[in-house]
Amino acid sequence: MDNKHTQNPKDIKYHVTKYLHRIQDQLQGKTVIDLPAGSGFTSQLLLNMGAKVRAFDLFPEYFKLKGVSCERADVTQGIPVKNNIADMLICQEGIEHFSDQLQVFKEFNRVLKQNGTLIITTPSYSNLAAKFSYIMFESETSSQMPPNEINDIWMDDQSVSTEIYHGHIFLIGLQKLRILARLAGFNIKEIRYVRLSRGSLVLFPFLYPLILIRSLLTYQKHMRKLPKISESKKKEVYQEQLRININPKHLLNKHTFIVFEKEKDSKDVSFKYDEVLKSFDQET
Repeated sequence: MDNKHTQNPKDIKYHVTKYLHRIQDQLQGKTVIDLPAGSGFTSQLLLNMGAKVRAFDLFPEYFKLKGVSCERADVTQGIPVKNNIADMLICQEGIEHFSDQLQVFKEFNRVLKQNGTLIITTPSYSNLAAKFSYIMFESETSSQMPPNEINDIWMDDQSVSTEIYHGHIFLIGLQKLRILARLAGFNIKEIRYVRLSRGSLVLFPFLYPLILIRSLLTYQKHMRKLPKISESKKKEVYQEQLRININPKHLLNKHTFIVFEKEKDSKDVSFKYDEVLKSFDQET
């Protein structure tokens, strides 16, 4: 195993390794899907902890771990395994590359067992520096161009796959991750703090009061709306969103690291509220 990852707190692999060591006892004999598997770093780590690893990647040519087969898989078209087969799925630095993220969440749901764990890590699009960069130039950081066809097409080899390996074109924030997960049958089990974004720390004293006040006012406004929806249901949804929005750790976190739990099969998910839905002949 490459120690440069496990000993560098700036590397997300350091934090994934730390988390997996914390839950090592829960991994013994469990089936874990590693997707995208990349070079095989996390697959090797899981094997060392006694897990049964299934590795997949759009370009398995990069996979270097001997003794483990990495299968080619375009997750938007489906992972080639049966339903409800995995106890855990790790999507490390992958979600920001997928064009149809809701379909990806539904596919993750399909292959996970009931109460299975989904771990997603991705560059933070919710810290203050990222928010500011988006306002300025719709870019990931203030030193980067917005997503474009020069910098953000990382692999396009028709002889290997018809799918393009996109760069960070589909960066996604905590609130969007939350709703996509809910639509696919997951709930948030834990949002882990990784490390400090220094740019966000500089912006924090100026922007946080505005974010806090505006978030609280918006929460109160929406709690007064839709009187036919139960107070408890509105609190359940809006308070979770509020906590995400005003938590200083999320606004200062350099990287996103979320642990989800499969609550139900995606086909069984329903959010039908007659009080909210408009009929087709109703004016908007």
